[in-house]
Amino acid sequence: MTIKVTFPDGAARDYARGTTGTTVVEGISKSLAKKTVAMRWNGVLSDLSDPLEEDGKIEFVTRDSGSKDVLELIRHDAAHVLAEAVQELWPGTQVTIGPVIENGFYYDFKRDEPFSEEDFPAIEKKMAEIIDRGAAFTKEIWTRDQAKDFFRAKGETFKVELVDAIPADQSLKMYKQGQWIDLCRGPHMRTVKDVGTAFKLTKVAGAYWRGDSNNPVLSRIYGTAFATKDELDAYLHMMEEAEKRDHRKIGQEMDLYHFQPEAQGSVFWHPRGYVIYNQMEAYIRRRLNSSGYVEVKTPQLMNSKFWEMSGHWGKYRENMFVVPDEVPGTEDDGPVLSGKGELMALKPMNCPAHIQIFNQGIKSYRDLPLRMAEFGCCHRNEAHGALHGLMRVRQMTQDDAHIFCREDQIQSETEHFVHLLYSVYEHMGFENVVIKLATRPEKFGGTIERWDAAEKALGDALRATGYDFEIAEGEGAFYAPKLEFHLKDAIGRSWQVGTLQLDYVLPERLDATYVAEDGSRKYAVMLHRAILGSLERFIGMMIENYAGKMPMWLAPTQVVVATIVSEADEYAEKLVSQLKAAGIRAELDARNEKINYKVREHSVGKVPLMFVVGKREAEEGTVSVRRLGTEGQKVEPFMDALVALMAEATAPDLKAAKAA
Repeated sequence: MTIKVTFPDGAARDYARGTTGTTVVEGISKSLAKKTVAMRWNGVLSDLSDPLEEDGKIEFVTRDSGSKDVLELIRHDAAHVLAEAVQELWPGTQVTIGPVIENGFYYDFKRDEPFSEEDFPAIEKKMAEIIDRGAAFTKEIWTRDQAKDFFRAKGETFKVELVDAIPADQSLKMYKQGQWIDLCRGPHMRTVKDVGTAFKLTKVAGAYWRGDSNNPVLSRIYGTAFATKDELDAYLHMMEEAEKRDHRKIGQEMDLYHFQPEAQGSVFWHPRGYVIYNQMEAYIRRRLNSSGYVEVKTPQLMNSKFWEMSGHWGKYRENMFVVPDEVPGTEDDGPVLSGKGELMALKPMNCPAHIQIFNQGIKSYRDLPLRMAEFGCCHRNEAHGALHGLMRVRQMTQDDAHIFCREDQIQSETEHFVHLLYSVYEHMGFENVVIKLATRPEKFGGTIERWDAAEKALGDALRATGYDFEIAEGEGAFYAPKLEFHLKDAIGRSWQVGTLQLDYVLPERLDATYVAEDGSRKYAVMLHRAILGSLERFIGMMIENYAGKMPMWLAPTQVVVATIVSEADEYAEKLVSQLKAAGIRAELDARNEKINYKVREHSVGKVPLMFVVGKREAEEGTVSVRRLGTEGQKVEPFMDALVALMAEATAPDLKAAKAA
């Protein structure tokens, strides 16, 4: 019996049922076969050795394609090589799981003595030996009992637990490379040699088994791998730069903020850091006000019934901080809580509360669009291990807004938002923006017709703006498609920041209606949108993008007036007073220290400008201007320096308004 195999160019050939991908590619071209490491069969990434049992479409994955598929395969196979290397070097070490992650892979091990980075040279050497041996990846289908008996005999208790967790209706795959074998869903490349030599172990950390603090602590080894050595070197260079720019390190050096265990994931903003925060908030507030938004403020704490109505209680409760609505007991030996109070929750997002404001009074089609903004403080119960400085917190403030509009306004409102967003990013110094239109996922709410209309409206709006965009197939939210805005920073890293989500579901759940032109009641369309995302994360990103050297309008201290000799103290004090009166964030440094010491100290604090004054400057009414990151200094009249500084310190939106 034959099957029809269709190729990417549309050509089709008949093959015997059960023919493997290897046979197909070898029959086309020997040179292509040498390059091919896997295939996509009917859109699913698969082993090249898999038999083809029905009609379908085939795409060959070559190692030199540079595709996302091949990078994932290289890293997946590298994880298996890592695990084999560890068990060869330290017999008795248990292996658990080793997934591919965003920039590489990791593998978790159970060993009495945790691994350290000092072990990496030996492991990398052994990995290179295994790759050089070139064992083929072969797949076997085992029964559950076979797998459990096998792993139990080896003392692999974690693998036994994993086998038990696999649903009974799923096949159980075992992949061999030489004598080493592992439980794995696959797919894999042809041989371990396809991994290549462009790999590197990067760090080691502790990790609870299955992420549960009640379980044993495992030793997690992270690594990365690329198709070529040049790609690996470029990535490692970027990581070196990223380490230098780490906002946590710079934040400490600049005395911007801190965290402490008693308030996990919540920021203690210091005066200097809060200057940046306030400047960012003031900037985005001005932009929203001038773009027709109204600002509101909604409660932090709301009854669980409210979240049940919105649908968040069932789908998002594990990420919410739940609070009992009762007065705690005060007796020393009595219970603190009775367990009888109703449950409340700190809001993880603002959207349901905004609908409550929309629902006050009757809304007409003439009232739409209504652009409602809030600098809403939200709480999300992130796992302790997931917290990462300002980038992943539990308490955040979003530059959140919701646009209530008619269906015929979706396109115009999207255009309006995209133009605003691009303008903001330009002001922040980001020119490289990638837009992704995330389309209908496999599981979705509503009708296909509504989805098609929504995707078309967003796509048409983007085309009307003139900005290019990519399709993120199947990555839309459950209720509607969305736009994602990705920024590339100074060292080439991509950050997903802004978003616009089109929502038909929540207005229906919470009865957000308006009176249409024909007098009927219709549900509003809701556009969830953010530009910065959260102020905390965006500030962290800005710190890393600028390596702490913030644009003048955001700098906590814009200028330090530093004295060379005590005779200039009075003059310096006068200058600082004049600077502050002009709205400049200025500080005086009249300490009895050498000027080079002062310059070094304020350079570490990333102060963009120093006015150095001595006896001569005091007599002539001048300042010696030193700019952060440049050599030398320029002497000029103080008033000239002040005028130039005032212009430079003006926020970009206010500059644009003056120029208009």
